[in-house]
Amino acid sequence: MPKKILNGIVVSDKPNKTITVLVERKYQHPVLKKIIKARKKYNVHDEENKFKNGDKVLIQECKPFSKLKKFQVIGETK
Repeated sequence: MPKKILNGIVVSDKPNKTITVLVERKYQHPVLKKIIKARKKYNVHDEENKFKNGDKVLIQECKPFSKLKKFQVIGETK
C-alpha cells in the first residue's frame, strides 16, 4: 500500500524536532452535494528544526516516531 503524501501549512513549531501541520481537503457531501472543507492537524517529525510557522510543507506517512507522530517532512512546497 502506498504511503500518504499530503500538503499543509505549519501552525506550530514549539516542540523539539516536531512541527504541527494543518492539512485542508475539500470533498462533496454524499447527500446534500455541498462542497465541504475538512481540516486536520498532524504532528510531523522535523529532524533539523528547519521549518517555522506559516511554511508550506509536503509530508509523508512513515513508521511511528512516537504515539502521535506518524508523518515526516519530505520538503517545502511553493
